Amino acid sequence: MNWTYQVIEIVPRMLGPAVSERLQEELDRLGADGWELVSVMPVTPFDHLRAVLKRPA
Repeated sequence: MNWTYQVIEIVPRMLGPAVSERLQEELDRLGADGWELVSVMPVTPFDHLRAVLKRPA
């Protein structure tokens, strides 16, 4: 099976929703489009996250 991958980054902001809330919203939105989460990794020690998702090509 062939896969298509997408990488998203969630960057902390001074105003607005928390990083965990924004990540939840992004994952819900992408999951509805058929994307499956593969991994989440910290980019910096300040809650900057990178998420890798996949779906069939």
